Amino acid sequence: MTQSTRRQFIQSGIAAGAFLATSSHRSFAASANEEINLGFISCGGRANQLMGMFDKIDGVKITALCDPDAGRVAATKKRYPKAKGYADLRDLLDDDGVDAVVVATCNHWHCLAAIWAMEAGKDVYVEKPLSHSQWEGQQTVAAARKHNRICQVGTQQRSDPMQAEIKKFLHEEKGLGEIVSARVNRYGVRGTIGKTSTPLKIESGVNYDLWLGPAQDKPIFRNKLQYDWHWDWNTGSGEMGNWGVHVLDDLRNNVFQDKVALPKRIFGGGGRVAWNDAGDTPNVHFVYFDTGSIPVVIGLSNLTEAPGKRGSAKHPGPGSGYIAYCEGGRFEGQRGSGAAFDKDGKKIKSFKGKGGNDLHQANFIDAVRSRDASTLNTDVKVGHLSTGWCNLANIAFRAGSTFTHEAAKEVDGDRGVWSSLLGETEKHLAGHGIDIASSEIKLSPMLHIDVEKEVFVGENSAAANEFLKRQYRSGYEVPTLV
Repeated sequence: MTQSTRRQFIQSGIAAGAFLATSSHRSFAASANEEINLGFISCGGRANQLMGMFDKIDGVKITALCDPDAGRVAATKKRYPKAKGYADLRDLLDDDGVDAVVVATCNHWHCLAAIWAMEAGKDVYVEKPLSHSQWEGQQTVAAARKHNRICQVGTQQRSDPMQAEIKKFLHEEKGLGEIVSARVNRYGVRGTIGKTSTPLKIESGVNYDLWLGPAQDKPIFRNKLQYDWHWDWNTGSGEMGNWGVHVLDDLRNNVFQDKVALPKRIFGGGGRVAWNDAGDTPNVHFVYFDTGSIPVVIGLSNLTEAPGKRGSAKHPGPGSGYIAYCEGGRFEGQRGSGAAFDKDGKKIKSFKGKGGNDLHQANFIDAVRSRDASTLNTDVKVGHLSTGWCNLANIAFRAGSTFTHEAAKEVDGDRGVWSSLLGETEKHLAGHGIDIASSEIKLSPMLHIDVEKEVFVGENSAAANEFLKRQYRSGYEVPTLV
C-alpha cells in the first residue's frame, strides 16, 4: 500500500477491520515483559516531561518523535538520537514499528490524533483535556471500543493511591457524615498574552498547516504561538480545560465515585477582564452544576486579588482542589494531599499522596501489555466525562449574555455554595474596578442537559448546542462514529 493511499485509509476509517487484521501491531498479552515501542506526537514541554516518566518503565523504548515544529523535533532527538523524527503524525502512524503513542499536542488535536492512531492499530495515552468539544470526545470513546484499543487520558491524579484512601474515609467510613455540597477551585495567577496590531509571523521551521490541523486558519494577534494557544477558543479550552479538568476529575472520582457522569443542569458565567489582550477564554469563571444530588460549584480566576498585589483572589480551601462540605465538617483535597476538618475547623485527619505521575504512565503500559482496558485508571470514557464538565462549563460562558443579579438568583437548592461563590467573585472583580453587573461579565441561562445523549434540551438549548461540535478544516475532520 502506498503511503498516500494508506493515509487516506486511516483518515476515512473505511475497512478498519481489514487494516487491523493485517497490521503488524503486536499483542502483548503473551509476554508481559515484551518491549513496547512508543511514539510521541508532540515534542513540547509536557511531552518532554512524559518522556522522562515513560523512560523509567522497564521495556519501554521511545522510538519515534513527531512535531510540526522542526526545531522541537531536532532538540528532542538530541535526547533520543535513535528515535525517528517526523513532522506529520500520519507518517509516524504509518510506522509499524510503533506500538503505542503519546498525544501531548494542543487541545484541538487531541481527539483526531487519538482516533487516527487507534485506526492505525496503536494504543494511545492522550493528555487532558481529552476533547476540544463534547461531540469529538464521544467519537474518541467510540474509536477505542470499535478498534479494541487501550486509551488512557492524562489525569494522572487518578493513579495516586491517596485517592482510594480518601474515598474509603468519605464513603465507607463516613468519617464526616454525608456530603451535602461541594466546591471546586482553580485560583492561579497568570499574565496577559499580549495583543498585537499585526498577525503573528509563523517561524519558517513550523509547518503551520499541520500545527493548525482541525482548527480554523485565523490570524493570531498574540505575542507567541506556543502555550498561549490555551487561551484561544480556536485551539484551546481556557483554564477550565487546562487545570479545571484535573480538579473536576478529582471531584467526580472522590466525591461522586464516578456515579454522576454529567450534571443535569448547568448555570454560569465569567469574563476575560483587566488585561485587554488577544485571548478570548475567561480569566474569571464561575459555574453551578446541578447533579441531582450534591450541588457543586467551581470558581476560577487567573487574576491577582487586586492590582498591585501578587496573590490570588481570596477563597476557601485549596487554590487548586476541591472542598466536600459534610454533615460533620469538611474535606479539602488537592494534588498530593488532603485534610479532614470537624465542624469546629479542627484538622482530624491528613492524607499524603504523590500526585500520580509515573504511576499513571506505568498503569497505561501495564494495560497495553495485558490488553485489559478495564485496568486503566482513566479509561477514555472516564476522561471524556470529566472533560465534559469542562466543556459544558465553557459552553455556559460562551452561550451567556450580560450578567444581572436578578438572573443570578435562578439557582435553587445550592446549599449556600453558589451564593458564597458569587459574593466572593463580585468582591474580587470590584478589586479590579469591574462591576459584576456590567457588559464585561456574562451569565448563561439555566441550561438543561440530556445526560445520556450529551446534548442540551429545552429552552435555550439551541444556542448552547451550537458549541457541542466545532467546524473542522478540510482534511482534518474528526470522523463520525456514533
